[in-house]
Amino acid sequence: MLRTAPKFYEVAKRIVEITEDCILVAHNADFDYRILKTEFKRLGFPFKRKTLCTVELSKQLIPDMESYSLGKLARALGIPVSDRHRANGDAMATVKLFKMLLHKDLDKVIIRAAVKSEQQSKIAPKLTEIIEELPSDTGVYYIHDANGNIIYIGKSNNIRKRITQHFTNTNSKSKKIQLQVAAVTYEKTGSELVALLKENEEIKTNKPIHNRALKRNIFSQGLYSFIDADGYLNLKISPLKKDEKPITTFTNRQGAIAFMNRMVETYELCEKFSGLSKSKSGCFRYSIKECHGACIKEETPLDYNKRALNVIEQNSYQNRDMILIDRGRAIDEKSVILIEGGIFKGIGFFNLNHQINNRDILSNLITPMENNRDTQHIIQSYMRRNKRLKIVELKNNK
Repeated sequence: MLRTAPKFYEVAKRIVEITEDCILVAHNADFDYRILKTEFKRLGFPFKRKTLCTVELSKQLIPDMESYSLGKLARALGIPVSDRHRANGDAMATVKLFKMLLHKDLDKVIIRAAVKSEQQSKIAPKLTEIIEELPSDTGVYYIHDANGNIIYIGKSNNIRKRITQHFTNTNSKSKKIQLQVAAVTYEKTGSELVALLKENEEIKTNKPIHNRALKRNIFSQGLYSFIDADGYLNLKISPLKKDEKPITTFTNRQGAIAFMNRMVETYELCEKFSGLSKSKSGCFRYSIKECHGACIKEETPLDYNKRALNVIEQNSYQNRDMILIDRGRAIDEKSVILIEGGIFKGIGFFNLNHQINNRDILSNLITPMENNRDTQHIIQSYMRRNKRLKIVELKNNK
């Protein structure tokens, strides 16, 4: 391979050009950087660049791995490697590993340091220049000051459009952002659900000065169930209760009632047993032959409850082991949301089905996130609105 390769002095100028103002990323970066500096020293050139080592980052962000060699890490994370131990194959595997590490870095330590370094070496750009560099894709964006600090985090289905609004609005918060912004970084997610979950987690983790503190209860209503004295399964919308766990949650009562009306129509339920009617006799839907008569005991509790249970099963992931599969950042990629035992575990991305069919690889792909009422509300609300979302029940065996 080296017999026909150019000598180092023949490519040295090109190496300087393509690495200028860049951070070198490598697996065991100290070794590669030392080789480069030695070769440039022989030519009398003081080569100096910032570096990032994916070995060190992996140890921080993916702890407790058996080995941190590139091959074993790639195998554990389901990263396909072609041309192993050849420059191109190893470089592409390192790229995929680094993207995964960036995704797992919820504290944004890597990005903040890079932005700080970049801003110290150049004059702060104009707002229009920042906008021109942004994509019109779904994702999470981070507005930084000149020290690399994140001063605002948001999510959008069109990042460029949303940042343009921040830079052109005249309200107090926008004006402060316009004065302080030095750079905008972003992470494409493809999926709006992944963007919502990342935004929720990272605002709480990084606490940007221009994000209002997320209210822990941005929703006020819950869907509850109970069995009445006659054995019928009742569903009802009511304000959230601290000591009771709702089937699902809603931001306001109007949206909750609209949801319940859809469920009544979809599953042919009784308005009385759904909290939509207080009639003492048959409900209105019975009078138009759209209720099977449970309200006047014409339908048995057994038959009625089968249909009512569908509402609970379709809108709750309590005690379920499953993954939600949505759009990814590229055509050949999907996003995955992991739920185990009814608990939200985190999010990730995959290219090949074997990465999610293997529970060990799946757990390594996932960026762990906190399970709380906010994440439950985000996921259940998205499930209600997006019927194309693919839901896969997980088997117990690995």
